[in-house]
Amino acid sequence: MGSKNKLKRFKENETFSNVIQPTRDELVNQDFKWKGNWNSHFFKNDNPLVLELGCGKGEYSVGLAKLYPNRNFIGIDIKGARFWRGAKTAIEDNMTNVGFLRTQIELIDFAFAENEVDEIWITFPDPQIKYKRTKHRMTNTEFLQRYKKVLKPDGVVNLKTDSEFMHGYTLGLLHGEGHEVLYANHNVYKQEGSPEEVTGIQTFYESQYLEQNKPITYIRFKIK
Repeated sequence: MGSKNKLKRFKENETFSNVIQPTRDELVNQDFKWKGNWNSHFFKNDNPLVLELGCGKGEYSVGLAKLYPNRNFIGIDIKGARFWRGAKTAIEDNMTNVGFLRTQIELIDFAFAENEVDEIWITFPDPQIKYKRTKHRMTNTEFLQRYKKVLKPDGVVNLKTDSEFMHGYTLGLLHGEGHEVLYANHNVYKQEGSPEEVTGIQTFYESQYLEQNKPITYIRFKIK
C-alpha cells in the first residue's frame, strides 16, 4: 500500500465514530476513559464483550458482529491502515455492535478493566517460529496472563490459525500449564460439526490458504 493511501486511511480513521486511537501514554498513565466503560459508554448496552486481537482488516470482527447482533465486538490492531476497511464496512452497514481499537496487544490490560471481557478471538497470528521470537507469540504464558486479567472468570479464548506449529505449541502449553481445553481440531473444514463461527467466516487470506489445501486449525480454551 502506498504511503499516500495509508495517510488517507489514517485521516479517515480519525473521522470514524467506531475507531478509538489512544496514545501509549494515555493507556499506561491510566488516563484512558474507555477502560471499564466499553459497554456503558461506547456500545451503550450490557451485551457480552468480545475482542479480536490482531484483527488485520477487521473481516473477522465484522463477520462475528453480523453473526451475533446481541454481542459487542472490538477489533484490536496496531496497524490502523489495515482495519480501516473493517471500520468503513461497519459504518456503511450501520453496524452499532462493532468497534476498532488501535493499540498494541501487550497493552490490553491497560485498555480493559479486570473481568470486563467475555471472550477473545486470536485469528491467524504470526506464529513467530524462531525461538528468539517466542516473547511475541500471542499464546505464550505472559500473554495468557494478560488475557486472564481482562477476561471474566468463565471467559474463553479462541485461536484459529493455519499454522500447525502454532496449534501444536498452544495445545502443548495449555496442557502443560493446566488450562482447560474445551475444543481442539487440526482441520476444521474437514470435520463435521465444527462451530459455525469458525467455518462460517473466512478472511481473505484464509480463503487463499484453503485454495492451497492448507488445513485450518482451531482451539477453544479457558485460562486457569
